[in-house]
Amino acid sequence: MTPFASDQWVLMALVFLLGLLIGMYFAAGTGWKRRYQEEAARADGLQAENSRLRSEAREMESLRHAAAKSAGRQPASEPPPAEPTL
Repeated sequence: MTPFASDQWVLMALVFLLGLLIGMYFAAGTGWKRRYQEEAARADGLQAENSRLRSEAREMESLRHAAAKSAGRQPASEPPPAEPTL
């Protein structure tokens, strides 16, 4: 296989840049701002839901320990629930 000449490298770079420009043109449609806002609102909703679930899990854990204490036995030591990843 013969190595590329310098003019071929320049041509490949120009084709690459043209592809980037065309891709950015097609990706920059009119709805990107709306989609971004929807995604940000969805992420905020998921964060609120996660914090609500964590607080409910802490409350359930404290109730479980209180019930075990009132029954006179040692509460079972369970590992805390794993943090959900987004």
